[in-house]
Amino acid sequence: MTETLYPFLRRDPLDVEASTVDKARESLALRQRVLNEFGPSLTACAAAMDAAFRAGGRLFTFGNGGSSTDAQSVAGLFTAGGLPAISLTCDAALLTALGNDVGFDVVFARQLAALGSAGDVAMALSTSGGSANVLRGLEEARRRGMVTVGFAGSGGGRMAQEHLADHLFVVPSSSVHRIQEAQTTLYHVLWELTSADAR
Repeated sequence: MTETLYPFLRRDPLDVEASTVDKARESLALRQRVLNEFGPSLTACAAAMDAAFRAGGRLFTFGNGGSSTDAQSVAGLFTAGGLPAISLTCDAALLTALGNDVGFDVVFARQLAALGSAGDVAMALSTSGGSANVLRGLEEARRRGMVTVGFAGSGGGRMAQEHLADHLFVVPSSSVHRIQEAQTTLYHVLWELTSADAR
């Protein structure tokens, strides 16, 4: 497993070209698979988000690590399209204050409690579906009557088990790289569907 994720740790020579081609093929196949599987679900999610935006709702996105940068990308996409979106991972001072003073597991829930309202949209991004702060964020969003959208991988984790998202997209892979690549494709399609409806 370690050598798959970090090929530079291998002791035997690695054919970089062949490895790159294999990864590109694997990534493309997974992206095509999730688009085929989630087509109707993406359409339904886009309709729910469009209805929220038309009613004055806003989009809040959040995640950890690489998923935090994806959350920022999603917010940027929607904002560039003229739709109100905020990434809860952008304010380093607020994140570190909440993490230090209250606990890192509530950094998203506390922001949603302060900023979110019924009819807004909360979008959580995760590769495992099991991050405590992401789950707490979804729980808070649901308590507030927000539309909840989740992106996960590796079976969906607690996000799937506890049905925390109204619209859930679980990428069928255990590779963090492939999961995030496929999630990028999914949220770009979701943005295109939603922004087309909102125009």
